[in-house]
Amino acid sequence: SNKQPEMSEVNQAGSADAPTTGDGAEVSGEASQQQPQQQSSDKWLVALKDPTPGLNTLSQCMVLTDVTGDGENRLVVADLGDTRTNMRLRVYKGTALAMENTIIDLPVGVAAFYLDTNTPRSPAVAVASGPSVFIYKNMRPYFRFTLPPLDLHPLEEEIWAAAREGRASAVQVRGIIEDLRNQGASITGRSQRLLALHPDQLQEFVEAYKTAPLRRLSVVTALDTLKKSHSEEDAISCLVMGTEACQVQVLDPQAFTVLAKMQLPSPPVFLCSSGLFDVDYRIVAACRDGVIYQLRRGAKEATQGIRLRASAVGMIRVDKHIVVATMDRQLSGYSTKGKELWRAALPAGVTALAPLSLPSKGFNAALVAMDNNTVCVYKDKLEVDRLVTEDVVTGIRFGRYGREEATLVTVGRSGGLAIYILKRSAKFVDGAGGVGGPPAKQFSRLPLPKKTRLFVDQTLRERDCAVSMHRQFLHDLYRLRLMTAENYVQALETKATPISASKEDPVKLACTVQGVGPVFRLTVGLQNASLTTAIAGLGISFAYDGLLYRLEKVYIPVPYLVPGLTYNFSTIVECLTDKGIADAIKVYILKRDNDSPLVTGVVNMPVSESFVV
Repeated sequence: SNKQPEMSEVNQAGSADAPTTGDGAEVSGEASQQQPQQQSSDKWLVALKDPTPGLNTLSQCMVLTDVTGDGENRLVVADLGDTRTNMRLRVYKGTALAMENTIIDLPVGVAAFYLDTNTPRSPAVAVASGPSVFIYKNMRPYFRFTLPPLDLHPLEEEIWAAAREGRASAVQVRGIIEDLRNQGASITGRSQRLLALHPDQLQEFVEAYKTAPLRRLSVVTALDTLKKSHSEEDAISCLVMGTEACQVQVLDPQAFTVLAKMQLPSPPVFLCSSGLFDVDYRIVAACRDGVIYQLRRGAKEATQGIRLRASAVGMIRVDKHIVVATMDRQLSGYSTKGKELWRAALPAGVTALAPLSLPSKGFNAALVAMDNNTVCVYKDKLEVDRLVTEDVVTGIRFGRYGREEATLVTVGRSGGLAIYILKRSAKFVDGAGGVGGPPAKQFSRLPLPKKTRLFVDQTLRERDCAVSMHRQFLHDLYRLRLMTAENYVQALETKATPISASKEDPVKLACTVQGVGPVFRLTVGLQNASLTTAIAGLGISFAYDGLLYRLEKVYIPVPYLVPGLTYNFSTIVECLTDKGIADAIKVYILKRDNDSPLVTGVVNMPVSESFVV
């Protein structure tokens, strides 16, 4: 018989005979029977290891959900194929492929959500592919939402109209479009394809497409869901889409209209949503420029950003924190306000990231798949478990699959599919052998000293003089605030801040002194704090006591400052006195046609070593 075994048959630990699937894939019991040569965790049962499916997918294109409403979750995978052809939406039930649909464009995300209150409750599946989001209900095509077209550049629209009327040749069309591209203008896909053609193919291409309507469509780059008005697990949810046009759009699940549209400085690649759309919500977007932005209800643009040390390769929400994996082998945790809470160095590069949630045990963590054939479980910055795999994992999901509540599904780089089941007796511990979470000493009582006579006297004095002590405290606090405000205003007036207060020229200044004397090297570091605009026309000048010091360069011209880079400029400082004294050197960052400096830095020079006795 070619009947495939059910998940309940496969999950029996310690069975003597491991069943096999109809296509020859091996199904085993205990993880120790399939244990690789490297030491792996014993908390997982191997339910399936099938190297034959030939899947090419990512974590964003995998979801575990009950697509038919029969109470049994299935694995929905958007297969990328060879990124040009053979792109399919596959549904796995148990250990077998249950159904398959063709996808016409490259998928970038899959999400399961409820769009109505009908019974039996079965979620819909949304697949983001190209400029459209395809909605499947009971795995049948239900609705297709296409992003509205973007505005065309007037010159591009005019040159294609001229070509349609015969007033412009193919060479002229290419020349105008190439000028638009060099100016940084956004052009249509047709014009981009025209620029990639050989000159001999231009005329044929223009003749074939000049009569077709000119449209500039955006594409979906990220997909997520957001509860609409209730927080229940089966409540109606909205779709949250990130587009190539640097926008985040929230889609109504019933009318399929755009409820909210927000602008970002860069196209988003990962989205994390929380809250309720009708009450209050927050959308966190990791963008292509290496910055994580936050969007709140009612906002039209991003309010604040978190500058990452490297580009993000994954972002998930664990509890109330945002966990981000970056290309520099770092795993970082951030609060919802953008503060970095912790950071952990990883032994290898990250290939996939997914949340691990065990509500029955109150345990939430992050699953990190790395290119050293391991899948690690991180509770904050502590590694609490490690699973060794036979292939590098590129797609990973944890959740309910079939009738098992804690199932780990992985897709390897070579296209293999593996299913692991977490033992009910499993307990996650860190490398030191303690249970993951707060340290045990946190709950131990502190050894408080005994009350002395002095302590009792001070307590009585504070109780009797509470009013006067509080007034004195407020008086000192107000004086401190006044002095702080005065010094801050003085620093702004004298430009004595490390960063320019000008919005047009945001320059950061950092100075270092090298040497022991009497000859020093003074290095001035400048950085453009802007995200997109270069700064020109700057210069560095110095103010110093000519009786104490002599500078090799009293003025240094500064070239264009590209955003994000640090430029260092050096000059030699020679101490002229032998009296063992030192003075400060002021560094001014000047702007052409500006009568006041942008930034002023004060460098306290050290005493020359040769004069120290």
